Order: sequence, then C-alpha cells, then structure tokens
Amino acid sequence: MSRKLASVRRINDIQPIPNADAIQVATIDGWKVVVKKDAFKVGDLAIYFEIDSWIPTEIAPFLTKEGKQPSVFNEVKGERLRTVKLRGQLSQGLLVPLNVGMNAFVGSKFDEGQELMEFFAPGQDLTELLVIQKWDMPIPAQLAGQARGNFPSRVPKTDQERVQNIYSDVVAANEIGLQFEITEKLEGSSCTFFLDTEGEFHVCSRNLDLQRDESNSFWRAAVKYDVEAKMREHNQIGVAIQGELIGPGIQDNIYKLNDIEFHVFDVYDVRKGDYLVPAERQELTQKLGLLHVPVLSQAASLYDTLGITDIPGILSFAEGKSKLLSSQEREGIVFKEVNGGMTFKAISNKYLLDYLVN
Repeated sequence: MSRKLASVRRINDIQPIPNADAIQVATIDGWKVVVKKDAFKVGDLAIYFEIDSWIPTEIAPFLTKEGKQPSVFNEVKGERLRTVKLRGQLSQGLLVPLNVGMNAFVGSKFDEGQELMEFFAPGQDLTELLVIQKWDMPIPAQLAGQARGNFPSRVPKTDQERVQNIYSDVVAANEIGLQFEITEKLEGSSCTFFLDTEGEFHVCSRNLDLQRDESNSFWRAAVKYDVEAKMREHNQIGVAIQGELIGPGIQDNIYKLNDIEFHVFDVYDVRKGDYLVPAERQELTQKLGLLHVPVLSQAASLYDTLGITDIPGILSFAEGKSKLLSSQEREGIVFKEVNGGMTFKAISNKYLLDYLVN
C-alpha cells in the first residue's frame, strides 16, 4: 500500500502556543502542526503533507530559506519536510489551504469556499496529483547495486502506517482489547530475500531486484547468512523474508557494528497471499538461524497491558534506548496484531529531534 504523503484532512483542533503571538498548533488526526495564527479554523479542510515528503517549490516556496536556492530531489526543485520544534512545540508536517495547494498544479483556478468542497473530501489522496515524493537518503555505493529488475510484483513492499494517521483504528483496538506483538524499529535499509514459486532466488532492496554481486551489502548479507540454501532446505518456496539491513555504511551505522547484520521483521507467503503471524514468523526465523528484530512484547493490549489510552501515549512509549546498543535512542516501535491484521508504527519524536533534524 502506497503512503498518503498528501491528503485532504479536517482540522480537529487549534490551540495557542505559550509565549507565541504569531503561531498556533493545529491538530489533524494524531498529528500536531504549527501554523500561522488565524490561517485556519477548526473544521476547515486543508491539504496535509506528511513529514519526509518532498514538497515542490510551487506549492510551498517559503520552505526554502531566504537567500538560498531550492534543493533538488529526483529532478524536482523543492524541500524535504522534517520534524521541527518551534517555540517549544513539536511540529510534524505541513498544512496548506486547499486552494493554494491545488492552484500550484491544477490548470483551473480554485477560490476559497464552497467550490472546493464540491471536489474534495476528507481522506482523499492527493499524493500523485500534486507530484509529492517520499524523500529518501541518497543510497551509498555499497547498497546501490545493479538492478536485475523491479521489486517482485507479488511481494508487498515493506512499509507501515504511522500511528498518527489511524487514530480511529487505535481507539477501536483499545475498545476491543486487541493483542499486539511489539518490536523495535531498526534504523537501516529494507532488504527482502525471496525464493519464488519457480524456485528462483531474489535479493532485493526496497525498490529493486538486484543482480548477484557480493560487493553489494544486500548480497553480502544473503551470503553471510546462507539464506538461499536455508530456504531451500526448509522448502520455503514462494516465501519472502523481509528485514532490516544494518551496519557499516548504512544510516551512519548508529548501532556501531563491525559488520552488516540482517534482522527479520516480516515473512510473506505469496501462495497464501498473506504474512505469517508473529509467532509463525519468529519460529521460522529461529529455524533458519536468522536474527530477528528485538521483541519488546509478544502479546500486549494497548490499554490493559500498557496503560496507553491515546496517540500521545503511544508516541511516548515509542521513546527509549535500543536493545542493540544501550546508549542509542531507538528509532521507534512497530505494533502487529498477534493473529494477523492491524499493523502500525510509532516513530520516537526524541529520535527524530536528536538525530534527524540537525
């Protein structure tokens, strides 16, 4: 499922910021965004852009610092949206009035008011229409590799919805006491090992099926853990093992490793068209002699076990030290329903501010 990097959202609340006369904080679902004072009203529809979106200059020229030229990403001039703190208030994302955002790229001009309401509804995805891309860090040479083809079409790409986007689902999960496996989200590069139904073995980055090259970190991990032989030995035909590749040359090697490591976080069976449930995944990972992402809880309900009642509680719970390196703030946590179904991630705001803003 592709992420809604730009979507129509209704503003749920607007509050003042202490000691700030020109700005306020708006609430959109589970997100907090700093906006100009009186720019929006509660109940307004606006375009919300998620953090790590690449915003074209035509939509938000003010994101480029005065006196600077816009940056360029995939040949598009613009800027990356980051988590920031303004007057002590965390701000994640960007809110733009509907008419401003649409007039940047749509031929016909829109005015404020009823005309726009006829075209747009809360939740509507505008990512493609507004040419919004997800910003990704430039790929180091040892990760890039040579493409054998596109990522296998029968295997879902690895991604989790952010908890701030599914507020109503989290409320429902609390009400019925859903049980979740909770794991640490590692900061690395997504890697997939796939033994297809024709018996061909694939090593993939997030977007590409890579040619065999043991100077490439993805293939080095496949060889290091003897993944192909182990999958064949245990008859894992049609199975994709997905995980995080961490270590030297990857995301600044924040875990201070001397060699690359691969940690499993998902297993997808294309014959069933579904993921293994957490217990099955952990059992297979152990059987294959692979590493698993750190498990914080095998089965926990948000309220009954953890005492969490809302999105801020989940975000607070996401903060903490990594199980791989006690001095390292963890990137966040991932929740997966123990019987399959609901999954989401919570990124640590402390991690974002400490490591990604500067």
